[in-house]
Amino acid sequence: MTAYAIAHLRPTDGPVPDEVLSYIERIQATMEPYGGRFLVHGAEVEVVEGEWPGALVVIAFPGTEEIRAWYASPAYQEILPLRTRHIDGDVIIVPGVGPEYDASATAEAMRAARERTGQEVRPAVAR
Repeated sequence: MTAYAIAHLRPTDGPVPDEVLSYIERIQATMEPYGGRFLVHGAEVEVVEGEWPGALVVIAFPGTEEIRAWYASPAYQEILPLRTRHIDGDVIIVPGVGPEYDASATAEAMRAARERTGQEVRPAVAR
């Protein structure tokens, strides 16, 4: 099932450093062997709730194993410092949902679990 590597990158002052440009030029080649492709790359976001300083990157992969293999790969590890020396951020791996996913079924399962246990079930643990 499709999984996503998502990065929230913080803004920096001044022009983009040459090392970051080199990272951007080289990242695609590191993802290709693992089936990775950009869905969002460095886009400024429109904030409609809360705060979100910075840019967003979303990369789709065939699954979480491919993301982990790409991230740990020698090719990506070689270029990663080119970004991290200049841009702070958070990076997460998250599995997607299939085409059959139904949010109302998730709510129903959460209600049932709450009734069984008497405890609140958080949406992040619902499948």
